[in-house]
Amino acid sequence: MLQTISDWFWWDRLWLPNNYTWADLADDDGFVSVKPSQLYISVLYAFIFVIIRHVFERYVATPIAGAMGIKNKVRMKASPNPLLERFFNSACKHPSQLEVYGLAKKCNLTAVQVERWFRKRRNQERPILLKKFQESCWRFTFYLLALIGGVAVLYDKPWSYKIKHVWDGYPKQSVLTSQYWYYVLELSFYWSLLFSVASDVRRKDFKIQLVHHFSTVFLLVFSWCVNYVRVGTLTLLVHDASDFLLEAAKMSNYARWKRSCDVLFLVFALVFTITRLIIFPFWIIYATVVYPLDICTPFFLYYFFNMIMFTLQLLHIYWSCLIFRMMKKVFSGNMSGDDRSDKEEDDLSEEEDEEPCLKNGSGANMCRIVNGQHDR
Repeated sequence: MLQTISDWFWWDRLWLPNNYTWADLADDDGFVSVKPSQLYISVLYAFIFVIIRHVFERYVATPIAGAMGIKNKVRMKASPNPLLERFFNSACKHPSQLEVYGLAKKCNLTAVQVERWFRKRRNQERPILLKKFQESCWRFTFYLLALIGGVAVLYDKPWSYKIKHVWDGYPKQSVLTSQYWYYVLELSFYWSLLFSVASDVRRKDFKIQLVHHFSTVFLLVFSWCVNYVRVGTLTLLVHDASDFLLEAAKMSNYARWKRSCDVLFLVFALVFTITRLIIFPFWIIYATVVYPLDICTPFFLYYFFNMIMFTLQLLHIYWSCLIFRMMKKVFSGNMSGDDRSDKEEDDLSEEEDEEPCLKNGSGANMCRIVNGQHDR
């Protein structure tokens, strides 16, 4: 039964052009084919990434945070109160003034004491600033190293400069060792994000990020299995180009480095626009839509892969709208709210020292960072 399902799923006509079969792609002298089993090791490496991350956050990110002026602030816990705790968990975390008066009467407290209790209780559930900085520092480090690694893998490849070459010899394209490790390390990183999702800072776009991580893992595995490796590595490089800048801007935000945050966000917005709205659609997607028609007739993989690529581009457009909307508010001086997709509750009204709201001339409030470019 399982063999029948496998044979049907991997039917040649679905995944290979013209009259090619999987037998034609078997390893022979001088040709190394892709195999799904080659990516199994990424799961093991993902656990290693989790361990490395824990060590990095404790012994590297924490000292960096201290050097940048971020302190591990200890929050005061709300005093035990079963009635207020039950209301907090089952009814509302932000009671109205009328509800505050009612709860105060039931608990024999003043309204101010009840409000203070809810403020402390809400703050208990918020991640401390140091935790946010540690996560951003880890992601910044990986994305920067991934970008450097991607450039090292692709700088001497002809398809990096004339993208039509990604289809030379397709589907019988030998996989290089550098391409394999680029894929494995990127895939391992996203597996590690899924493994640590329960302990990471839970942001408002948690579900979107979870879907994104699963989608990224799927796209990496899928593009490897059907030997779209050349296109896949170019796509990874285009996305890595802006990711580290966003994390750097967040780190500056948490450290209250106002001018650095403003500059980094502007650079991020510029790089995001160039890579996601120009290079990706007019260079990479163009190559996956137009050039394959010169070597084969359209088949299922052609339509399926391009559907995924266009879906990815729609996400880019969505995130770019958030970025441009925030930039418009910044330069018009009308920034009144937090446009981040990962915005937590504003701590300024509850814990004045928690997360800064930066103001720097015309760049007022630019520190409120847009998130959501991890979408591969």
